[in-house]
Amino acid sequence: MTATTLVNAVRAGNTGDVVTLADGMTDAERRACMPELKELRKKLRSEPWGSPLQRAYPALHAAGAACQTGAAAVADWIAGSDMRWRQASASVLIDVLGDREPHWLDDLVHRLAERPLTAQVPYELMSGLVRLAGCAVPTSETYVRGWMEHIGRASWKAGTVIGNLRKDPHLTELVTALFDIAEIGARSDWRYGEGLDNWTYALTQLAEEGILDRKILVDGCVSRLLRGGGSTADNKVFLGLLTSLDLTRGERCERIADWMSLCADAPSAVAGYAQSVLADFALDGELGSRRLIEMSGAVFFRPERRLVRSQLILLGKVLRQDPSTAGTLLPVVAQAFGHEDTEVQERALKLVERHIGDIADGDAADGDAAREEITGAAADLSPGLRTRALDVLGASPAEASPEVYEELLPPVPRPTRLLPAPETAAELAEEVNALLASDGDTSAFERTLDGLVRHAHRDRAALVEALRPVVARRWWVQTQPTYVDRYFQESPHGLEIVLASLFERVRLSVLHEARSDTSASGGCVHSGLAGVRDARLWEVARRVRTEPPPFLLATPTWSTGSLEPGDLVARLDACRRLGVRPGRADFAQALLRVRRTDAAASESAAVAARELGTPEGDRLAEWLATDVPAQPLRRGRTGGPRVLVEFGALPELQNASFPPEVHRLGRALSASEHQGRWYCSHWDDSEWRHWLAVVPGRPELVAGRVLRDISQGVVEDTGTGFSFLPTLAEAEGETGEAVRLCVVYGLGAKRPEDRLAAVDALLVLAARGQLDVEQAGADLGQLAVTGCVKPLRIAEAIRTAASTGAYGTAWAVLRAALPHLLAELSDGRSGKEGETKRQVEGGGKGRSQATTPVRGLGELLAVAAECVERSGARGELPHLDLAADRKGSSRLVTEARRLRAALAV
Repeated sequence: MTATTLVNAVRAGNTGDVVTLADGMTDAERRACMPELKELRKKLRSEPWGSPLQRAYPALHAAGAACQTGAAAVADWIAGSDMRWRQASASVLIDVLGDREPHWLDDLVHRLAERPLTAQVPYELMSGLVRLAGCAVPTSETYVRGWMEHIGRASWKAGTVIGNLRKDPHLTELVTALFDIAEIGARSDWRYGEGLDNWTYALTQLAEEGILDRKILVDGCVSRLLRGGGSTADNKVFLGLLTSLDLTRGERCERIADWMSLCADAPSAVAGYAQSVLADFALDGELGSRRLIEMSGAVFFRPERRLVRSQLILLGKVLRQDPSTAGTLLPVVAQAFGHEDTEVQERALKLVERHIGDIADGDAADGDAAREEITGAAADLSPGLRTRALDVLGASPAEASPEVYEELLPPVPRPTRLLPAPETAAELAEEVNALLASDGDTSAFERTLDGLVRHAHRDRAALVEALRPVVARRWWVQTQPTYVDRYFQESPHGLEIVLASLFERVRLSVLHEARSDTSASGGCVHSGLAGVRDARLWEVARRVRTEPPPFLLATPTWSTGSLEPGDLVARLDACRRLGVRPGRADFAQALLRVRRTDAAASESAAVAARELGTPEGDRLAEWLATDVPAQPLRRGRTGGPRVLVEFGALPELQNASFPPEVHRLGRALSASEHQGRWYCSHWDDSEWRHWLAVVPGRPELVAGRVLRDISQGVVEDTGTGFSFLPTLAEAEGETGEAVRLCVVYGLGAKRPEDRLAAVDALLVLAARGQLDVEQAGADLGQLAVTGCVKPLRIAEAIRTAASTGAYGTAWAVLRAALPHLLAELSDGRSGKEGETKRQVEGGGKGRSQATTPVRGLGELLAVAAECVERSGARGELPHLDLAADRKGSSRLVTEARRLRAALAV
C-alpha cells in the first residue's frame, strides 16, 4: 500500500509527501516502487514541454533517488539528462538520502563528482553529502568548478571571496586541486573579481597569513605553466598569481630548470617572465655559461622578436661584463642570424661586430673554431648583412655563399576522373553517412547522389533498409511533418532532401512547390548559383519518390565538375532506348557542365547528339555550337573604398530552353545586386565549393558572387569564406579580376589560418600562370590605402608566401603595391618643393596628416627588402626615396634604406 501511495504522490507532483513516505519505507518496499517509477519516467520523456504531467518531475527525481538501493544506480538517476531542468532541490535529495550509511554516501558523492560538467550535478548536493558522510572531499573537475562558483555566489549575498575561503573546511585540498583543472583560470569569476572578491588577491593574502601553504601555490603555478596547452586567459591567471606571490630569490633559484623549460616551450608572456628571472641569475654569474647557452639556443629558436631581442640584450650585457666569454657566446649569438626578422639579424650581427675582437684574446684554436662557426652561420643572413658579416670576419664570400636562388611554387593541381557510384546499397549507405558527417567535396557528393538515384531505380526498398541506421538520428525522422516541410521548402540542404523523400518524411506537394527566388529583382547575390543546384536536388527528391531514373545526366566526368560531351551523349542515348524522360533541371545542369576545351570532341558529340532525334539531343548540339566566353564580356568595378566587380548579362544563359534558375544565373551582376539582400541563407562557405561545379570552367562567375562576402569578412572581421580560396584558385578555367580580388582581400584577413588559405590560393594561381602580379599588387596597395586591409596583416601574409620559396612572386606583388602606400607620404609631391608646400599647408608646425606613414608600412618594406635580397631583383621603386630620405632611424626609414640599397646592388 505504501508503494502505491508513493507513486500516486509522484504523479501528483507532491515532493513533500514523497519525502515523508520514503522516510518510513524498508529497502524491499523501495525496490518495489522502482518498476512503476521507471515506467512513469519513460512516459514523461515523450510528453511535450508544456504538458501538465511535467510537474511530476521533481517528485519523481526525489522518489527515484530514495528508492534505488545501489550508489551507482542513484548516481545515474540523479544525473539523468531528462530530469536536469526539473529536478528536486539539493536539500530534498539530501533529506531522502540522509539515512544511508556513511561509506555508501562516500561512494555516491564521488560517483556524482566524477560526472561530466554537462550533467550539472548541483554543488550544494555534493557538499551536503560530504558533510553527512564525513568523507574526503572530491577533487574532480565537476566538484572543484562547483565549489569555485559557490564561493563566488556566496559573496554576492554576504561576505567576500576571501572571507568565504577562510571559513571553508576543505580549503587546502580544493585550492591544490585548482591547479589540475583544465581552463579553470579562464572562468569569469577568477578573471574579473576586484578587491576582496579577487581570487588572485585572496589566495596571495591567505598564503601571507599562513592559512595556505605558500609552497603549494608556487609549485601549483609553475607546474600548471609547465604543463602548457591552456588558453591565453588561463595562462594569464596563473602567471598573475605567480607574479603576485613575489617569489624570493631562493624560491626562484631552486626552480632554474623550470624557468629553462618555460623559456623554450611556454607561451610568449610566460616565456618572457621566465626569461627575466633567468636574466638576473645570468648577470649575477649564478646561471653559468652552459645554462646560458642552452637558454639562448631555445629562445633563438622561437619566432617572437621580443623574446629574441631581449636575449640578445642579455648576451650583450654578459659579454660586456666578461669579454673572455666571447669565444663561447658569440657562436650562440650567431644562431640568431637565421631568424626571419632581418632587424633581429642585424642586432645579432652588431653584437658580433662589437665583440669579435675579444675572441683573439683567448686560445687561438678555440678562437678559430668560434670564427668558423660564426662564418658558417652567416650564410643564413640576408644578402646585405651577409656581405657585412664576411667583411667583419675577414672571410671570403665563397665561405658563406648560399645556393643560387630558384623560385619554388606548388605543383599545378590536376583534375581526376570521378569513381563510379557504389555498387551495393551497403557501400552507398557508408558513403552517405560520411557525407552527412563532413559535407565532403564535390566529387564525393555527386557520385553519392548518383548512387542514390541508381539504387532507388533498382530496388528502393533495399536502399531504404540499408539507409535506415544512417538516418536514424536525423532530427527530421521523428519531428512533426509541419516543421519538416517548412525546413525543406526553404532549402534542400544537400543530400538530406533526397533522403527525407526516400523515407517519405516530406510531402510531395512541398517538393513540387519548392522553388528558389528567380524573379528579376528578388533573391540575394548568390541565388543564381544556389538556385541551379537547389532546383536539381528538389527534382531528384521528387523523382526518387515517384519515377526514379536509372542514372543522372549531370554527374560530372571530372573532379572539377566538368562533364565530357561524349558521356552526356551516351547517357541521352540510354534514356532514349529505355524510354526515360530526362529531368529538366538535371539536363540544364548537364549542359552547364559540358566541357568545351576540346573542339574536335565537341564537334563529334554535336553530330552524335543530332542523330539521337530527341529534343535533348538537338538542344545539346545547339549548346555545343553556342559561343560561350570564358569570362563575362562586359566587366567593371564598383566605386567606393570596398572594391567589387560588375558583370554584364550572360546572353547564352538567357535561352528560353533553360529553366528560370539558369536565367537568374545569367542576370547582370551590378552594384545594385551587391547592395541587395546582405544577409541570406548562403553564409556557409562549405556550400560554395559545390557552386564551382554548377558552372565548371568559369570561376569568375562564382568569384564575382562571393567577393562581397570575402570583402566583408576582411573589413568586418567576420571570418567568412576564406577556406574556399584554395578551392577557387584550383578550379579549372580562366580566372580574372573577381578571383584575383578574392585572393587579395584574403591576404588581409584577421586570423592567421585565413591568411594562410589566401597565400595557398595566391601561390596556386602563380603556379598555374594565372596570377596578374602587377594588378594584384595594385589592388593590394589601393585597398591598403583606403583602409580595407591592414598592411601589418598583408606583411605577414606576403612573408609567409615568400618563405615557401616564392620570393620572386612575393616581390612582384609588393613592387606593384608599395608605390600606392609610399605615395601617401608626399600626397603626390616629392623633393624640397613638396616639403615646403606641406609646411605651408600645415602652418609650419610639424608634418601634415598626409605625411603620416600608414601603420605597418615599415613591416611591408622589411618583407620587400628580404624578397629582393634573396631573389636578386634589381631596379627602382617609385616613391621609395620619400621614405628612405626621412630623418630618424624608425623601422620605416631603416627598411626603406635597406630596400633601396638592395635594389641598387
